Parts: sequence; structure tokens; C-alpha cells
Amino acid sequence: MLFSENSYKFMYAALQEAETALSKNEVPIGAVVVYNNRIIGKGHNQVESLKDPTAHAEMLAITAASNNLGDKFLLECDLYVTVEPCLMCTGAIINSRITRLFFGSFEPKFGSCGSIYNIPDQKLFNHHVKVFSGLLSNESESLMTVFFRSLRSPNN
Repeated sequence: MLFSENSYKFMYAALQEAETALSKNEVPIGAVVVYNNRIIGKGHNQVESLKDPTAHAEMLAITAASNNLGDKFLLECDLYVTVEPCLMCTGAIINSRITRLFFGSFEPKFGSCGSIYNIPDQKLFNHHVKVFSGLLSNESESLMTVFFRSLRSPNN
């Protein structure tokens, strides 16, 4: 599937956030929230550095975007994240009323947007998120591979 030029640009920004996470020995996942073709929130995993299991890239990007707009609802906003969101983050995406979610690679152990669960596809909620996958997936997978190989390295 081909995406718009802007979609590639915003996912590239999410990848830069993931690289920041990697440089901090965090799981390399990055996210950006976009409103009117402008990034209004960004985040990268900070679970280890903040000692906070909720400090996922998506959660931090949503919080930043909400603070930027001064609203708990992110209507007409898109979220770009390098890896498929988990159950917690998917709930936050729905609760914040994100319009569209773009993610790079699937997450077979925790993914909740097509891998283990497909929460956004369920029609149980009053808000429905359009989900698009595969955007710069090779780049996202490469960062994850580098990170997990380094964990298994005998030098660690």
C-alpha cells in the first residue's frame, strides 16, 4: 500500500523518536501526533528511565498533544507510531479520540491492533479509529532487531 508523502514524513519523525529511545537503551518505539499537518506531540519509550510501565511512546505523545491543544480529545488528529500499539496504548488512542492510527511493524507478543487483538476493529466503542499498518515497517523492525540483539549480546 502506498501512503501520502506527508505520511512518510510523519512516520520518519516517529522513527527519529525511536532512535532516541534506542540511544537511551529503551525499547526503540517512537510516536508523533499530527494535527493540521503539524506535529503537536511526540514521544519515545521511557519505561526504563522513568521507571514507569505506562511511559510508552504513544502515551507520552498523546499527553503532549493534549497539553498542546488544551483538550483531552484529539479530534481530527493522527497518530504515527513505529510499532503496533499494545492494549494500554490502544485504549488511550480510542479514549483520546484519535482519528487515524498509522503504525510500522506488527507486534506479535503485545499488539492490539491486528496481532493478538484487533481492538479498533471491534464496534463496541462510541469512537472508531481508522488503522493503517506497514508504513516504513522495515525501518521499524530493523531498530527492534538491533535493540534485542544487543540485549542478547554476551557483552551485556
